[in-house]
Amino acid sequence: MDRSPPQAKGSTPAPTATVSESESESATAPAQRAAGDSRRQGFVAGVKVGTGLAAAAFVLAVTFGAFARAEGWGVLAPIVCSLVVFSGSAQFALATALAGGGGMATAIAAAALINGRFIPMGVAVAKDLRGGRIRRALEGQAVVDGSWVAAHLGGGRFDRYKLFGATAVQWPAWVAGTTLGVVVAPPESLVESLGLDLVFPAFFLLLLLDELRGSRAARGAAALGACLAAALVVWVPAGLALLGASAGALLGVRKGLVPRDREEASGS
Repeated sequence: MDRSPPQAKGSTPAPTATVSESESESATAPAQRAAGDSRRQGFVAGVKVGTGLAAAAFVLAVTFGAFARAEGWGVLAPIVCSLVVFSGSAQFALATALAGGGGMATAIAAAALINGRFIPMGVAVAKDLRGGRIRRALEGQAVVDGSWVAAHLGGGRFDRYKLFGATAVQWPAWVAGTTLGVVVAPPESLVESLGLDLVFPAFFLLLLLDELRGSRAARGAAALGACLAAALVVWVPAGLALLGASAGALLGVRKGLVPRDREEASGS
């Protein structure tokens, strides 16, 4: 039975409130623009951080290219190595092991042990990547030391666009530096005499100090890692000691790295 109120003859039915597609799009447009601005800001911030890293990477890459050329790698091999591996510590370990007569297997093992740190780093950032397996694997190629630290938001979260921006300027700088080193082949002592080999360690020290001020769990993890490294380096090579010291990060995973603002809020 129809219980709607009767309408007078000749009267126009009241219009039904509907939301048109144009109104719906206009409502979602600001949110989409805000998301786009956030992504753009993250990428630009990453580029700014990555520019300083790229300058240091360029200098070290010149040294690697010159060293590899002097050790008989030729012209193409060092450049391809930088294109594919893109890891200064692993590439120097590879070149040093080969120069010391350790053989290809030993050199690859040394590089793999040093790059083993990217396994927990990749696991940590995996939840902030997007897409299917192939896309996530491609996005994961942006995980390098400086970019990973710069993109860390605290609480186990990462700004993926800041990660992309920081790596986007480092990779071409590393390849370009290697190419210049191979072609020009400057003296190996140039970087050491100018003190440029301290650029990367100093940068990561600053990042570490900032992280230590961020949470109690970070300080505990760093202290444990330092003790493990000091104990292991007496018995095993530096690469193995560094890999073993990364077990200190398990403390941070268990406790959770609490951002500074949360600690202050909880303490107030």
